[in-house]
Amino acid sequence: MTPLTSAKTRPVRLADIAKAAGVSHGTASNVFARPDIVREEVRERVKAAAEAMGYAGPDPKGRLLRAGKVNAIGVATGEPLSYFFDDLFARVMMASISQACDATGAGISLVSAANSEQLAWNIQSALVDGFIVFCMEGDSRLVQLARERKLPFVALDLDSDDQAVAAIGVDNIEGAGLAARHLAELGHRHFAVLTLPCVDGRFGPVTQAQVEKASFSATRDRLRGYFGELARFGIDVSLVPIYETVNDEKSVWAGLDHIFSGSSKPTAILAMSDKIALHALDWLRQHDIAVPRDVSIVGFDGVPEGADSKPPLTTVAQPIAEMGRRAVKAILENYGSLSRQLLPVDLVVRSSSGPSPA
Repeated sequence: MTPLTSAKTRPVRLADIAKAAGVSHGTASNVFARPDIVREEVRERVKAAAEAMGYAGPDPKGRLLRAGKVNAIGVATGEPLSYFFDDLFARVMMASISQACDATGAGISLVSAANSEQLAWNIQSALVDGFIVFCMEGDSRLVQLARERKLPFVALDLDSDDQAVAAIGVDNIEGAGLAARHLAELGHRHFAVLTLPCVDGRFGPVTQAQVEKASFSATRDRLRGYFGELARFGIDVSLVPIYETVNDEKSVWAGLDHIFSGSSKPTAILAMSDKIALHALDWLRQHDIAVPRDVSIVGFDGVPEGADSKPPLTTVAQPIAEMGRRAVKAILENYGSLSRQLLPVDLVVRSSSGPSPA
């Protein structure tokens, strides 16, 4: 019996097609890249040779890399890919990035992974001109990986203390202060706060000191904004219950179960995201607590779903579309030379906030 042997078959190259068709390498290349300058008879002969040898054409990656530009942007996150489609804020941001890319004909590559090893590989292998680092809070690894690629990048956050990081964001302290001031001016003195995560994967009651040590700057800064403004109205913030959520229905409902089980019920809820606020509206409705007659609530983000909720949600609106547009421009036009930018927020008053009950 003849012994079995194994050998790797060398992939068919353009030079092989040129040889089989009896043409130069340059002519074979033009058949695929610039067919209009090649005679029809020669084109057909080269294509026939390519089909017979199973050659689909030159690898576009090589041509793009030689050109030095691929006309595509990588949007990098440490979250699962489903985050881009499930999270209300992420969906709006991705829509604005997509619209800005459509206007220039650029493509988008979503770069994500469930663990740091996969994320590193995906960022290193992504065929893009630069990165928009999305949801970078508490994850400086994303910035470091983007830097290692030596491509321009811009972060849609201001969590890093590194002033060399180009970033676009909002003043969370100022925005949270607007929400707290609005409710305090309506006469509310009994508050509760539903926070964004302090650390990954945990929810439950927390103290102000614990929030101050949060891994995520938005959580820290929004609480500072709330409490700084409430203190101006003479409210003892040490008595304000704070419940950490993971920005989902389960943790928000658990938080409200906890807050309303106490002897002192809040008349105003400060929610650190619109998603938290919308889940809270559902809980309040289920428990026959009228909004805003019994309890007022203010969110943070300005996602479209807030305008359609029952009642429509008062919120601190971020300029999400402008943030996405500027991030795309930074990669495609400014080649990452953008400096840090703080964009203004607006308080959008709707029907979820009203005067404090007598």
